[in-house]
Amino acid sequence: MTTIGFIRHGVTAWNKEGRAQGSSDIPLDQDGIEMAKQVAIRLADEQWDIIYTSPLQRAAKTAEIIAENIPGIKLVKDERLREKAGGHVEGTTEQERIEKWGEEWRELDMDIEAGKDIVSRGLNFIEEMKRLYPNKRVLAVSHGGFIKKIIKEILQDKDVTAGFDNTSVTVVNLENDKNDCTVFNCTKHLQK
Repeated sequence: MTTIGFIRHGVTAWNKEGRAQGSSDIPLDQDGIEMAKQVAIRLADEQWDIIYTSPLQRAAKTAEIIAENIPGIKLVKDERLREKAGGHVEGTTEQERIEKWGEEWRELDMDIEAGKDIVSRGLNFIEEMKRLYPNKRVLAVSHGGFIKKIIKEILQDKDVTAGFDNTSVTVVNLENDKNDCTVFNCTKHLQK
């Protein structure tokens, strides 16, 4: 069994503004850095063997902060963990999309990465983790849209319609017969 802990990156200014980030390389804001520090403290009390991260700076910075709190842990950047490419909608809010393309903008070809391609690279990552790290615990720092697609694929009975909160922790045990989720979209580290 391989365990993967999916961590969504800390908050950014674009998150707060409701802007689609996609593959735009937006940094954490100060609140996002603080959130990353809080999840890092939480994860330091748990056993993790390696950290993989999206190379986009909002995820990579979150992962670096986590790694600073786990002595000796290796940090690996992996393109497969990046957020879906958002095409023409990147940098826009819902209101701006409606104003620019109309209420039915989702029906237009916006050059957004296909869901099947996101799932394909995500499952490729998971299969590699199972092969490389049997009986190990892997952290994967990524993005809300990516995590939602992958969790929906590997835990088909889990309702993921609400999405994942910034710095949320979701832990999945990857079994040959059935995957098991032990922690889902948990942000208890942010509770004051």
